[in-house]
Amino acid sequence: MRDDKKRLMAKAAYLYYVENRTQEEIARELSVYRTTISRMLQQARDLGIVEVHVHHFDKALFDLEMSIKRHYGLKELIIVPDGQETDIAQEAAYYLQKIIQPHDVVGLAWGSALADMIGKLDVVRKTDTTFVPLVGGPSSVNVQYHVNAIVYDMARHFHGKSIFINASVVQESKALRDGIMKSGYFQELAQYWDKVNVALVGIGGPLSSKKSQWRDLLTERDLEELRLQEAVGDCCCHFFNRDGKVIKGDLYDRTISIGLEKLRNVPHAVGIARSKKKARAIVGLLAGKYINTLVTDEETAKEIWRLTK
Repeated sequence: MRDDKKRLMAKAAYLYYVENRTQEEIARELSVYRTTISRMLQQARDLGIVEVHVHHFDKALFDLEMSIKRHYGLKELIIVPDGQETDIAQEAAYYLQKIIQPHDVVGLAWGSALADMIGKLDVVRKTDTTFVPLVGGPSSVNVQYHVNAIVYDMARHFHGKSIFINASVVQESKALRDGIMKSGYFQELAQYWDKVNVALVGIGGPLSSKKSQWRDLLTERDLEELRLQEAVGDCCCHFFNRDGKVIKGDLYDRTISIGLEKLRNVPHAVGIARSKKKARAIVGLLAGKYINTLVTDEETAKEIWRLTK
């Protein structure tokens, strides 16, 4: 390419990238067609005359994000980089404050990440949003993790309305579970489950995990059945296998929860979880397409992609 053409190309690039001139202004300045300016700018990048450097941006992490998003058809994937002071609870809080709208119905499960998120909310505003539990409560041993406490704190923060649940997530029999879910008091909550447009859920890892806040309610028979059916994790207190298939049986029939099939239809179904040990559970949940948004960290995202490929 002749030197005069390169000089003209460099001048156009300088006017566009440094002086912030529009392509139409540059075309008039250089006495060429506007479409020619567009081609020149592209050629300037192709030939290395212009090099674009974006600071505070990790291309490898962006590529990982896009790969996972495309593979699972996610609406949003938020990955907290390793070594960053911000944690997933903080990122989840940022995201919630961005998407929540007046008069929304926000459903909440429980987990340490969700409880931590409440402490990270830094904007108090009135939304007239209704906050509802998506699952029953834990055992009396773990009352500090009760879903009602999370619902109450969220509603207070957003000046919204709270709906509570007064039943343990796992009942002794299907008949007891059915009786509760068909009762008059429960019908208001069931109707809200049909209207949830934002759901925030935790993701439980392998059965060997010692950090669960509700699995003490499971019997040895429940655990054996879950092992036989190769459960990899749980969400909203329903277990699933590596392919995302919900494990149904006696435990499923005794569980008070919105159900993952219904969660799949929520416009903003947000999963919050981190840990390489939970990666298989997250992959299963994504495979079932029960959530469309995931907040996690870099280490976990890398493990998710390793298990996916």
